[in-house]
Amino acid sequence: MEENVPLVLQKIAMETLSRVVLKSPVDTGRFRGNWTVSIGGPSDAVLDVEDKSGGPTIAAGSEVITGIDSLQVIWIQNNLPYANRLENGWSQQAPAGMVALTMAEIMMMFERVE
Repeated sequence: MEENVPLVLQKIAMETLSRVVLKSPVDTGRFRGNWTVSIGGPSDAVLDVEDKSGGPTIAAGSEVITGIDSLQVIWIQNNLPYANRLENGWSQQAPAGMVALTMAEIMMMFERVE
């Protein structure tokens, strides 16, 4: 059972990453492309990248996530200066934000698991 913990953690992180990226509002794609994944601690990275589809961002984060082999903290974050405003309804494309909505969805998934 214990050997499955990293796999379950990976699946939860992958689902969370996909959902926040795809819920992100898109203009130039800079915000969507600035979701970063790090292990063990937060990153302060601000990327010079645009990703309107979200595919490359999800792929890059997935590589980091699949690299864990034990119970580790996975950080999924966006460090652009306007990320907090977008999370709090600043964009008509994502009036409910991305992170809080995704976390509520993930929590609902686990309410069904006993």
